[in-house]
Amino acid sequence: MHERCEQLAELVGRHELTVATAESLTAGNLASHLGRATASGDWYCGGVVAYRKEVKHAVLHAPPGPVVSEDAARAMAKSVAELMDAHVALAVTGEAGPQCQEDVPPGTVWFGMYRRGEVWTEHHVFDGEPESVLAQTIGRSLDLLLELADNSRTSDTRSEGTR
Repeated sequence: MHERCEQLAELVGRHELTVATAESLTAGNLASHLGRATASGDWYCGGVVAYRKEVKHAVLHAPPGPVVSEDAARAMAKSVAELMDAHVALAVTGEAGPQCQEDVPPGTVWFGMYRRGEVWTEHHVFDGEPESVLAQTIGRSLDLLLELADNSRTSDTRSEGTR
């Protein structure tokens, strides 16, 4: 994971990007990895760890209803990007199991991605014990951040949209 964080540091430096994260399932573990990367103080704005659903609703503007959902992931990504004034942001919400608080199977994860006003989501159901689901979620998060950074340019303008 350290290698991917270093790749991200190089990409965001090259494209002059800032990054923010909103985490639930990963409970700050993603921020911990990003904070150890080279020059992270220059490009990692920070993140919000919103473990309780009330925090997701109040701080990250997740809509009423389930917080392990596409709508919640989308709202979390957009909100943390705006809160931190970041060019790109990633949000993670899910259930690792074995007991789930919402009506979703263990391993269910929604990722919300934000890039300069555009917001979209990705859904996975990872196999394994909670520790394995967490590791897979962090790994996929880093891959998504690399994709966001690789496909960004500082000349882009902010525009509202979804895909």
